Amino acid sequence: MVIKILGSGCAKCKQLEANAQQAVKELGIEATIEKVKEIENIMEYGVMKTPALVVDEQVKVMGRVPSAEDIKKYL
Repeated sequence: MVIKILGSGCAKCKQLEANAQQAVKELGIEATIEKVKEIENIMEYGVMKTPALVVDEQVKVMGRVPSAEDIKKYL
């Protein structure tokens, strides 16, 4: 499973990454977490508001920071 955090690296992006790591750890699953910071790459996903969460190339959340509990539902 590949999880991507789309955003410039702001505080909300970092929080989303931390929440995603926590969700993966709590579920005990194998996943790679990648950061996508380049605006051109972010726009390829059709994302207009960051941060955004992408799981296996599908945008699950954009423009907000879901909790670790919410992220578990997407994994």
